[in-house]
This record gives sequence, C-alpha cells and structure tokens, in this order.
Amino acid sequence: MPLLRPLLILLLAAIVAGCGFQLRGTQGGNLPYKTMFIALPETADVRIWLERYIRATGGTEIVGTTQQAEASFQQLGDSRQKTILSVNAQGRVREYRLQLSYSFRVVNGKGQEIVSPNQISLSRDITYDDSSVLAKDLEEGLLWRDMNNDLVNQIMRRLSLIKPKNPDQLEDDL
Repeated sequence: MPLLRPLLILLLAAIVAGCGFQLRGTQGGNLPYKTMFIALPETADVRIWLERYIRATGGTEIVGTTQQAEASFQQLGDSRQKTILSVNAQGRVREYRLQLSYSFRVVNGKGQEIVSPNQISLSRDITYDDSSVLAKDLEEGLLWRDMNNDLVNQIMRRLSLIKPKNPDQLEDDL
C-alpha cells in the first residue's frame, strides 16, 4: 500500500505529460521575430504588459528603435467606454458596461505590413450601488485591469499564431 500511492502519482504525471497538457500561459507563446520594437509610450499599460509577456517567453528581444527591430508593434486604436446598461425604477443606474476596443498591426523596418490590422473587443458588465461608491470604483478599476490582462493575452496569442507575411514576396508577385 505505501508503494501504491507514489506509483499512482507517477503514473498520473506521465499521463498528463504524455497528452500534451500545458498550463495556460506557459511556452507556446514564442513569437516568430528575433527582435521587436513596441511603438507605445513607456508608461502605457499595454506596453508594460506586452514587454513582460515577451520577456517571459524568452525568444524575442525588445529593442529601443525601429531600425534595430525585425518587427514593430503599432497600436492603431484604443477605445474604452463606460455606458449605462440598466436603470432602476427611480432612474438611478443599476449596471454599467465597460467596453474596450483595441486594434494593432506589425510592420517591418521598412514600414511594410507583416501582420495586417487586428481588432480585439472586450466587454464586462458591472453592477452599481449608490451606497457603496468607493467599493464599486475599486471593482471597476479591477475589471479594467483584468480587461488589459486579457487584451495582452489575446495579442500575444495572435502574434504567436499568425504567420507573418513576407512583403517582399508580395511585391515580386505583382
């Protein structure tokens, strides 16, 4: 009986490893670029999170200029809205919808597009109560942060899955 437990644990570990199971966010995020420039302000949340994720994958180096970069990440649009979703009988707000719409593309050193524009849209609903304004403000801030994290996860997945097109080949084919 004492040998059975470690044997079962070892067998379970072998089965899980053999089926290709991988924790979300580990490996699999390798980008097809050796160097990348992120054309966003140093303090932009998206840039900070993107740099963290790219450095964590270890395959791509973040560089300081477009001339040094094989690929440049460019933000095309970033829209964040807070709209009223529902009101109560007295006309007071009961729910809000937080909406985030983000678009980006990746270009090479010559400014040629290697990943065409991508659009990501996220939304979250939040209840509101006049009696707990501070708590609801804190909850809203946490939801925006969660949406930023989800946004960067989706950007990383798209950058690692989308095969970059070769702009030089496109020009030769025309």
